[in-house]
Amino acid sequence: MRVFEVMSENVATIEPQTPAATAAQLMRSKGIHHLVVMRDGVLQGVVSARDLPDSVTAGRGRKNVEEVMQTHVVTVGPNALTTRAANVMRGRAIGSLVVVQRGKVLGIVTVSDLLDLVGRGAGRQPKRAGRPILRTRVPHRKRQGAGGAW
Repeated sequence: MRVFEVMSENVATIEPQTPAATAAQLMRSKGIHHLVVMRDGVLQGVVSARDLPDSVTAGRGRKNVEEVMQTHVVTVGPNALTTRAANVMRGRAIGSLVVVQRGKVLGIVTVSDLLDLVGRGAGRQPKRAGRPILRTRVPHRKRQGAGGAW
């Protein structure tokens, strides 16, 4: 299965100058954990719920998104295999990959998307057929010889 089949296309974006408390409120209201940070249509970074300190999520912090965002964004193409995306996320201990093609953000694939895929059973291997049961009976005559071809 390919990444474009499981990614979320409606990517929530935010400007780098936005207060981090606003980003936390946006994540809570939309029920998401990752926001893509864009400036003038160019990918700048990703901010996740893990990046926001408790003081910001409580509304007491005065930081901007650009101060807490991850600037090293791991991207993947839409035709990459979901197994490759899962291995990249696991290997780098990240929760999302931004799906990019020709410099344009197409979507985002998260751990939740991959878990939904596994939950639907797409990762299961098809059952292998067992050894076929032979139902043909061959006549057997104990006292007589083979007597030629069967």
